[in-house]
Amino acid sequence: MESRFDVSEPTFKAPERPSIAERAADPASLDGTLVLRLGYRGAEFSGFAAQPGRRTVAGEVVRALETLLRRPVELTCAGRTDAGVHALAQYVSVPLSAAELGLDARRLSHGLSALLPDDISPSQLYRAPAGFSARFDARSRSYRYRMVAGQARPVLAWDHAWWLRCPLDADAMDEAAQALVGEHDFKSFCKATSAEGKPTHRCVMSLGVHEEDECGERVTCIDVVGNAFLHSMVRTITGTLVEVGRGQRDAGWVAKALAACDRKAAGPCAPAKGLTFVGVDYPEELLEPWE
Repeated sequence: MESRFDVSEPTFKAPERPSIAERAADPASLDGTLVLRLGYRGAEFSGFAAQPGRRTVAGEVVRALETLLRRPVELTCAGRTDAGVHALAQYVSVPLSAAELGLDARRLSHGLSALLPDDISPSQLYRAPAGFSARFDARSRSYRYRMVAGQARPVLAWDHAWWLRCPLDADAMDEAAQALVGEHDFKSFCKATSAEGKPTHRCVMSLGVHEEDECGERVTCIDVVGNAFLHSMVRTITGTLVEVGRGQRDAGWVAKALAACDRKAAGPCAPAKGLTFVGVDYPEELLEPWE
């Protein structure tokens, strides 16, 4: 069946945040912003966020940028991914001076590629106004979770899909998934310790399950678009829908798990390696390709 991947406007009202103009007034915003689109294979990283003594995506990117710019930098990402999670289109923003905004794009791009390890790929550079934030100016974020069902061990999908040694009913999973579309309290679908004392309402704009062929292998995909996501939310949604796909739960159980607002009511958290951060939506006028 075809994936439903249409993004509609959420009714969810995000907390009031400073505007770009207000952020630009902060001297730390400098004269403009470098926005970098990155892809990475998450297997060898302890997540995106910098952690002392651990190899992280942010740590590698900061090291490369500081070498090129010859100064300390602070970066902001669109969404922090956990250990083992991959990305095709993670976005990071870094404030730049007027002189740095005049750097040659080709030299900057080639320099980043040379300094970054093989499991991080810088794919596009943009200029953005002073005060731009990869996190706060994002309108939506998109993820895909891949699974391979059946007795045959996946070959090419091995390192980016969850291998389930049983069949999955993608139609039943898709039907159950629709209960999660819209603005809800997703407390049942996030890491319990991360939800304590914090708001857990989010807006899922689109959620669909379908099957497709990737390089000759049949893959079951869960595509989800939302304004933002809680810790482990997509992986817990996946684990919950797999219970339906295996025939262990009916489609109505997912709505009941959502209504319970209790992590114990939902399914298990799916393995990290099947999850890929596939995109972020920003207002077009904010990003200018740096070429």
